[in-house]
Amino acid sequence: MAKTILFGGLTPLHELFIKGAVEGFGYRAQFLPNPDNESLRVGREYCNRGMCNPTYYTVGNLIKFLKEKASQGIPVEEEFLFVTVGACGPCRFGMYETEYLHALKEAGFKNFKVSILNQSEFSSEGDFKLTPSLVWALVKAVWLADIVRDLGYQLRPYEVERGSVDREIDRVSREIYEALKGRAGVLELYSLLKGFRRRLEAIPFDYTRVKPVISVIGEFWAHTTESDGNYHIHRWLEEEGAEVRPEPVAGWIDYQLFIETEKIKRQMKVKGFSFDRLKRLLAVRAMAFVFRSLYQLFRAPFSFRPKALPSQKLLSELASPYFDYMVVGGEGHLEVAKHVYSVKYKKAHMVVSVKPFGCMPSTQSDGAQVKVLSDYPDSIFISVETSGDGEVNVKSRVQMKLYEAKKAADEEFKSLLKNLKVSYSDFKSLFSLPEFQKPFIKLSSNFIGTASRALWANRLKLKSSLETVEEVL
Repeated sequence: MAKTILFGGLTPLHELFIKGAVEGFGYRAQFLPNPDNESLRVGREYCNRGMCNPTYYTVGNLIKFLKEKASQGIPVEEEFLFVTVGACGPCRFGMYETEYLHALKEAGFKNFKVSILNQSEFSSEGDFKLTPSLVWALVKAVWLADIVRDLGYQLRPYEVERGSVDREIDRVSREIYEALKGRAGVLELYSLLKGFRRRLEAIPFDYTRVKPVISVIGEFWAHTTESDGNYHIHRWLEEEGAEVRPEPVAGWIDYQLFIETEKIKRQMKVKGFSFDRLKRLLAVRAMAFVFRSLYQLFRAPFSFRPKALPSQKLLSELASPYFDYMVVGGEGHLEVAKHVYSVKYKKAHMVVSVKPFGCMPSTQSDGAQVKVLSDYPDSIFISVETSGDGEVNVKSRVQMKLYEAKKAADEEFKSLLKNLKVSYSDFKSLFSLPEFQKPFIKLSSNFIGTASRALWANRLKLKSSLETVEEVL
């Protein structure tokens, strides 16, 4: 293909790795700059009214990029091809292709080509063709970005030297990009992750810092992007003293495969058994198994610290009292399920649900969340709507809930100290030793906060060290 493939809409890390995977198959690829509020303004100018914010941001970002290149004398309609994901259902996501073409025509690029990838069938329409090998390369790229990104958010809040984790992430990102560009296999990529761990082991961490764990969920684009589209909420929460748990893109793919499996099962029940349906069912299940196994493999070098993919079956069951999992569109039942999962299984002190202005499925989820909060009154939950403006108001609302989360994390930790009959100074003294300043120390799953998890997991060593001190005295 002579044209350069343009794409965007995820995080910078995901887009870098996807670029490497695509270039490995001989394509020229370029990811768009992070969308900003100027992209929103351009999108509103050329798109139809009544669209949701992701549409305005992503369409506006593409048009802004094309206008800048056209002003430099580049024939953009001949030079570039835009590839994006499409879907169907009540969400406006199903209208993206039409909206892109309409806005491009209004902006003066009526002959510009857009190629659509079907997210549930892993197929493509247009000039860009998906092959099984390319799909596998893209999966590896996205999974690796999920793992590295998750580690960053788990480790940065506890680094002793500010910026040390990001320096290693930058280094391994370049290594993974080059490896994917060279069509590296799983074992080579696994080796890079092991090297990444070895370098992280040289960085000291302070796990005596008591921080609330915040889960960021919501509409897919709004909770994934790290841009003006959600007020850079992940990094902002981190700067405000929280440990952030972002949602992996792998979870979205896993959800798509789960829904596809359930659809086939219902077809077999209603329309009857056929070998074609059985063949497709087995193929989708096999794909889901392989993809989840690969994700687990990439977690392994880090003692499985990166966030695990929860069972989609479990999530559907958690959501069932509030939301029918076959009501698809947007995140479907996942917003409700993730909220319940975080509270019931002690995964976060606070849940922030981020949704863009005008998102219909998220509005449905918000209605169901009222009942969830009634059933789980101890949940610290806030739903915020991003509109491109109103950033001060949104962050002010989040800060009020964040105060509650900090208080909950502090109470959890102090209660544990009291139960163990140890002081904070004893805990801090033990964790000043080099062996307890390693990134992947033992953590318990019985608590939410990392300081509490570290204290409980290493309580026997703490008790032993205190007894040794008493004997000496």
